[in-house]
Amino acid sequence: MARAQIIGTGLYAPPRVVTNAYFNEYYGEDVDSFLRTQRNIRERRYAEDGQTTSDLVVEAARAALAEAGMTPQDLALLIVATDTPDYLSPATATVVQHKLGARRAGTFDVNAACAGFVTALEIGRRFVEGGSGPVLVAGGYLMSRFLDFSQRNVATLFADGAGAVVLAPADDEEPGILLTRLEAEGQYYDYMGIYAGGACSPNGPQVLAFRKKFPKTYNVEHWTRLVRWLSKELGVQPEAVDHLFFTQINVLSIRETLAALGLPESRTHYVMDRYGYTGSACIPMVLADAVRAHRLRRGDLVYLIASGGGAALAAMALRWAYDT
Repeated sequence: MARAQIIGTGLYAPPRVVTNAYFNEYYGEDVDSFLRTQRNIRERRYAEDGQTTSDLVVEAARAALAEAGMTPQDLALLIVATDTPDYLSPATATVVQHKLGARRAGTFDVNAACAGFVTALEIGRRFVEGGSGPVLVAGGYLMSRFLDFSQRNVATLFADGAGAVVLAPADDEEPGILLTRLEAEGQYYDYMGIYAGGACSPNGPQVLAFRKKFPKTYNVEHWTRLVRWLSKELGVQPEAVDHLFFTQINVLSIRETLAALGLPESRTHYVMDRYGYTGSACIPMVLADAVRAHRLRRGDLVYLIASGGGAALAAMALRWAYDT
């Protein structure tokens, strides 16, 4: 059975830049200082009025295909991870297939909130290992349409963007995806989310709501545990991991996780400083940005560690397939 490997990455951030200074003026107080020091956010991108989640994903997909040296017609499957879809139904992936011109590709969406991309990547991996042919996995996020701007601490964090990767079968013994763990803490299902538009409340206000507070140590404890689990299963120490890419929600949580593991901050990479928090798109965006910064080398051990509402958790270990 051929191992699946990433052979191309892409990201897209819409052109409208919203700086922290905008929110200073909007709220009439200094929010910039907190965002810079506590969240590492200096600016974020919002979609233009005419843009949809599928539009963002199409641009990221084109970049990933170009890096992989493929065309849309080469794809056997197209998976979109999002919790801000174009429509409740049909799947955003079908819209992307049409706009991209990937006529041979099957399509479906995955919603595991901000853990959705890594979850979708594991699904795509299984298809490639089963002989499907190339698979494009994307994360798309257009949360600016669902923000309640009276909620300052929420509205200033979230943004729009997309990231994508192309998966293809590797030759024997070549680098690729090694191991994945998917988990959920379902007791947190009513803590944060968009709780209208579905069967429970079809006509309510469709805004992102934080109904309850997660434990302050939630991400650090789970991320640290997942890194150690992956390392134990692979028979390595955490120090052997070359790159760890985390959900880009809180820079302090990332730093605390690395400190708990005894790892330097140089092992990770950030995009929230320029793009804000992009949910299900943030891990493919940070991965693609690290590729563009020439940080990855063939054979590097890479961990993707994600958490999201629900609460959903996903962790993946892979060996990088090409020099960047």
